[in-house]
Amino acid sequence: MISIFIICFLVAFVISVVLTPLVRKFALMFRILDVPYTDIKTHKTPTPYLGGIAIASAFWVSIVVIRLFTSFPTGTLRSLRGILLGSFVMLLLGIFDDIKHKGLHFKFKFLVQAIAAVLLLSYGIRIKFIQPEWFAIVMTVIWVIGITNAFNIIDIMDGLSGGIALVCALGFFLIGIPAEEEIYVNFVSIALVGACLGFLPYNLGNKLKIFMGDTGALFIGFILASVSLGVKYTEVNTLGLFAPLLILAIPMYDTLLVIYFRWKKGKSPFLGSKDHFALRLEKIGYSRKKIIVVCYIVSLFLSFCALLITRVDILIAGVIYLLLLVLAFIITYELAKIKVE
Repeated sequence: MISIFIICFLVAFVISVVLTPLVRKFALMFRILDVPYTDIKTHKTPTPYLGGIAIASAFWVSIVVIRLFTSFPTGTLRSLRGILLGSFVMLLLGIFDDIKHKGLHFKFKFLVQAIAAVLLLSYGIRIKFIQPEWFAIVMTVIWVIGITNAFNIIDIMDGLSGGIALVCALGFFLIGIPAEEEIYVNFVSIALVGACLGFLPYNLGNKLKIFMGDTGALFIGFILASVSLGVKYTEVNTLGLFAPLLILAIPMYDTLLVIYFRWKKGKSPFLGSKDHFALRLEKIGYSRKKIIVVCYIVSLFLSFCALLITRVDILIAGVIYLLLLVLAFIITYELAKIKVE
């Protein structure tokens, strides 16, 4: 079985490596560029968008190839169809948002994201531990929209959103790999790891630079929101239920932080600003390279903690949560001292 996962990863990785520069040429040809026309933009020169098309294509081809050579249980095939269909809707939304000069209105984006979430629900992917069922459906839609946009919000620095997505996908893969019942989680997660890894060198490098854009950020956010609903976390202790919050902690934290600071300033949470934690760290002298490395390390650490929590007894799990919560409050207190425009 491990060899199948390796093939799934390699197919996604190779296609992403090959396709990303081709998508870049297409974006340049049709002038689909991220132009820094406001001071909220953190880059200085117009940069091609649509890197998310390469990520999504690599992901989809990898899943289809594995399907051709692997016999999946009926439930897994049904779940895969739901994720593929919903992610296609999300990709189209991202493409239209990227090619529109000032982007789509957030209300329209939320509506389309809700439709993609309902598609997941129609294929049986939802929060299963909440009752009554109608409330679980509502919370599933909120969760999918929230995580999808969290990866878009954190996409304010080269390599940040894509790299964090890679680590998160790896975390879900490692937690889900012992299970056979919801095996689609493992294939979806490892395919996303390969697709993101193939894209990152172009996003981080100076030559052949390309952004994933909303096309990529919304796509990877949706995929991760989907797989988080399929992993079993509570086979050892009930506190394992909150493991996804640790795996996805960085994008969730930045989203909540930005909303809080914008609210404190009396500004709409849907307007851009430089309140992100990464930009605050840059303000006090951290280089972007150092910020990215630190974020990757912290994300790996949090994913390890999530894996640990699903394996230890409930008392140890509770202590881990408590220590991480205290640490988060301390970090937030220090970040709040940093003044940004």
